[in-house]
Amino acid sequence: MFTLVTGASSGFGRSIAQKLSRDRRLILGGRNVERLEETRTACASPERHLLWPRDLVQIDGLAEDLAAWLRNHNAAIDHFSHSAGIIKVQYARAVEIAAVRQLFNVNVFSAMEIIRPLTQKRVNRGALRSITFISSIATRVGAQGYSIYGASKGAVNALSASLAVELAPAGIRVNAILPGIIGTEMNTDHFADGAFVNFVKATHPLGLGCPEDVADAADFLSSDRARWITGQELVVDGGRSVFSPTLAPGSTGKQP
Repeated sequence: MFTLVTGASSGFGRSIAQKLSRDRRLILGGRNVERLEETRTACASPERHLLWPRDLVQIDGLAEDLAAWLRNHNAAIDHFSHSAGIIKVQYARAVEIAAVRQLFNVNVFSAMEIIRPLTQKRVNRGALRSITFISSIATRVGAQGYSIYGASKGAVNALSASLAVELAPAGIRVNAILPGIIGTEMNTDHFADGAFVNFVKATHPLGLGCPEDVADAADFLSSDRARWITGQELVVDGGRSVFSPTLAPGSTGKQP
């Protein structure tokens, strides 16, 4: 059995892969083979893990591609972590539909296409036990320019809740993790700005988080320790989503 981690070439996906590799065989999904190899090398027992190079922007034929890959490798997947995701700042006055489609393809539609063969017994042999989506607190805390991104992650949350009910009779649990603002390769430029880092520290009561905090949550939700947990949104944000900037002395209340 394998655990599939999409977006494994960097960020949350790479951190999750490294965490899960300690006691699982992994399928590392991503579009950049060189970076996937870097992730595999960073994992425990690299020789046990396989690569599935696939650009999730292109969703046509995605389900069929995965089904064929599983047949060719005589593999089955018991846990799926959808860590792949992209962020695009899109202001309402200048929304680009092509960019919106790309964002939704990676964040939402690719997950739907992957889940289709994973829930087909003839393809995945009834092996699937859990699905974990990496969502965002952008579904709970608004920010200028993040409406489309937040909408895509909101769709992920809704998908997770309904799938939890639909797949429960098959013994499949489905949950979403909502991280706060955490430094990854995706937002390196932001975290190079001292003012931004100070903002994050000021608005996250527990201070700065790290990708490993999300990896720990993903490890838990895909384990037997979470056997009676499904349809939930686990917020991992250091208290950001319950913090009121207007109550903080000297705070501007602005968001990134």
